[in-house]
Amino acid sequence: LPEELVLLERTLADGSTEQIIFSSAGDVNVYDLQALCDKVGWPRRPLTKIAASLRNSYLVATLHSVTMPSKAEGEERKQLIGMARATSDHAFNATIWDVLVDPSYQGQGLGKALMEKVIRTLLQRDISNITLFADNKVVDFYKNLGFEADPQGIKGMFWYPRFLEHHHHHH
Repeated sequence: LPEELVLLERTLADGSTEQIIFSSAGDVNVYDLQALCDKVGWPRRPLTKIAASLRNSYLVATLHSVTMPSKAEGEERKQLIGMARATSDHAFNATIWDVLVDPSYQGQGLGKALMEKVIRTLLQRDISNITLFADNKVVDFYKNLGFEADPQGIKGMFWYPRFLEHHHHHH
């Protein structure tokens, strides 16, 4: 079942309230996603292919910023600020792709929260062999989440459930 939860709620300078909402419902507008990819500096991809990739994903998780104005008459604003998706054989394996967070929202732990929720969702569905491809720049980010770099030195990284266990003993 898709879940939706508020990761963060804060009052902005103008008195409006902002909530950051995680959802695994996968309701992504391709134009919003393209705008987010542009912000992150990813090369443009055809919208039809973006739509197909979302449709054929096993899990599409999003982060939205929802701003409620302080005055009752204002409009609520909803903006896509993060996404991650996973493909799967629906039994044992899942691969995470396209993890992105709006640069103006980076550095607040949202990428980490998004990934932890994605991993938890996959584990809840009894999929424990989780892999992803990581750029050199972000390898440490995933290592901190419990992924291990592929010993063969391919860009792939693997997440093993047992890693979580010895994680807990240390802290």
